[in-house]
Amino acid sequence: MNMMALRSGGDIIVIDCGILFPGAELLGVDVITPDLSYLLEHRDEIRALILTHGHEDHVGAVPYFLSQLSVPVYSSSFTWALVKRRLDEHRLDEAPVHHAVEAGDRIPLGCFGVEFIHVTHSTVECFSLAIESPAGVIIHTADFKIDQTPVDDRRCDLHAFARYGEKGVALLLADSTNVDRPGYTPSEREVRPALDEIFTRAEGSIFLSCFSSATHRVQQFVDLCAEHDRKLAMIGRSLTTASEIAHERGLLHIPDGILIRPQDLQKIPRDQRTVIVAGSQGEPLSSMSRASVGQHKQAVIKEGDDVVLSARVIPGNEKAIYRMIDHLCLRGATVHYGDQTPPLHVSGHAAREELKLIHTLVRPRFFVPVHGEYRQLSLHAKLARDVCADDLEAAFILQSGETLVLDEEGARRGEDVEVGRVFIDAGTGDEIVEEMVIRDRRNLSEFGVIIPILAVDRRTGKIATGPEIVSRGFVVGEESEELIEGARAVVVKTVEGSSREEVGDPGVLEEKIRTDLRRYLARKTSRSSRPLIAPVLLES
Repeated sequence: MNMMALRSGGDIIVIDCGILFPGAELLGVDVITPDLSYLLEHRDEIRALILTHGHEDHVGAVPYFLSQLSVPVYSSSFTWALVKRRLDEHRLDEAPVHHAVEAGDRIPLGCFGVEFIHVTHSTVECFSLAIESPAGVIIHTADFKIDQTPVDDRRCDLHAFARYGEKGVALLLADSTNVDRPGYTPSEREVRPALDEIFTRAEGSIFLSCFSSATHRVQQFVDLCAEHDRKLAMIGRSLTTASEIAHERGLLHIPDGILIRPQDLQKIPRDQRTVIVAGSQGEPLSSMSRASVGQHKQAVIKEGDDVVLSARVIPGNEKAIYRMIDHLCLRGATVHYGDQTPPLHVSGHAAREELKLIHTLVRPRFFVPVHGEYRQLSLHAKLARDVCADDLEAAFILQSGETLVLDEEGARRGEDVEVGRVFIDAGTGDEIVEEMVIRDRRNLSEFGVIIPILAVDRRTGKIATGPEIVSRGFVVGEESEELIEGARAVVVKTVEGSSREEVGDPGVLEEKIRTDLRRYLARKTSRSSRPLIAPVLLES
């Protein structure tokens, strides 16, 4: 969830607005968005939302942001086209105001002035930001690497970084994702030899998978199809959408006669078919996952085919990816994945030597590492101190909600602000899932549910029928019947020990039954069970 606010006087600019994909422990949660409480509190001061590039962890929460805050958005046309597709699904009350920007553009935003600097990354039209503020120049690298031989021949604008370094930079915020990798991140062109060898040797169909927004990778797939006289089909909504947008804007070049519709694949000989399939991370409903188990109509993988996973394994996705690879191998396909030389995938983030170069060019007074886990932020802060020992006054590691104050006196930590995570269930119309609901779902999945059902006579305050104890996913073993009988006795004792006033209030009585049953189960079971207890009271 990359999102940062810069505030000076009565002006705020917001940089990026991403989502986080939930782990398995957040049951039923589809996406996680930033808590916008601080920005809503200062909504009249926000001058713009600036988007550095089109990856989901930088733009995925924009629809949720714009549904609550009506501010102008500045980004490249490609990034906005990706966002616009999402906005169309959310149906905002009013159309957002967007300003398309290009590298080299400078825009005034209140007391801030922002220049967009072209950088290379794993997608197209990516920017670093040079922000002029009353406290001095702030450089925000966003996600980047220094690719000297990019596929589109548009190199990272190191001259702009050097120019601002000569003027003087008060604060640098730099990408820390690959600070723990030595050397330089390989160029995007480095994947070409490995792919070319696969295309040369392939005797059947070739199935390729990469991140949907990796337009330069897709361009190389297209170029290889042209060289090896193969037809190409694209399968997967996210992949197709990103490629269409890139093609419309001249960022993806597809020669005539190569691209075919997925439904026409069966008309092409198997040794002339190439298919780019979305789902490199093994997502359960993705096209590649369904193809791996033979459940996709167009992506039919057979013995003798080659499958290429040209993407890194995102931490947390290992099990899903390797399960998918197992299924592909069972189908008789040759699966190409993982680290190898030459590589099938290269990162879009700068490694240590590239970061050293940026620090050397910019020479900031103060530094804050961003975009990484805490261990990487810490390592990057140390790197900055080592490289810029003569110029750097201090490096700060900030976590979510922590602030930095920058003024004529220098830089120092400020007061914390309210931040947090908002859980979204997209299946219910983007409803917010409260923490309590997550806790109940987790308890249900781990400990099951116990439902005491009874009817109470409101006139006498006594039990008319029941109680019946229904359990699902909790009581097992020989002691089940004895435990249920004991639970029934606890409910009876709770009702009989309650006043007429308590019995007449269903909410109070339910809570008493829930509390007493929880204590009883804690005593009777050796494990620290916390089943969900949901009393059902019927009136008689």
